[in-house]
Amino acid sequence: MRLTDQLTPSVIKIGLQSEDKEELFEEMVQLLVHAGRITDREAVLEALIERESQMTTGIAHWIGLPHGKVEGIEGLILALGISAKGIDYDPLDGEPVYVVLMVLAEADNPGPHIEALAEISRLFSTPGVTEHLREAKTPEAVLQLIRAEE
Repeated sequence: MRLTDQLTPSVIKIGLQSEDKEELFEEMVQLLVHAGRITDREAVLEALIERESQMTTGIAHWIGLPHGKVEGIEGLILALGISAKGIDYDPLDGEPVYVVLMVLAEADNPGPHIEALAEISRLFSTPGVTEHLREAKTPEAVLQLIRAEE
């Protein structure tokens, strides 16, 4: 699976304004609404909050990976955001989150969801990727960077 098959400039936001996790979920979901990728924002927010209540998706080294399974979604929906100031996300390492990759998947098909999380894990385990993403100035630059690593 290639993340760049699911990411377009319309679902990449440089300069997230959120200061905490709850604001971030709202901001990222609104990005997907504006891009026409989702219509039931409340169902998506509920799925993200439910998943987050089980354990933080702040996975360490400045990365947030909010994800959830949502009725009515087919396949995968991804969105990526970058914060210059950092977001209070309650991550495992206690550091602010600067790069957020949101993954939404259909409720009854875990395969693509698991594939996406594995690919994201592989991407962010590559030395320097998180730092380079933080330096990106445009959605196109983000896509170019991810494409080069795929």
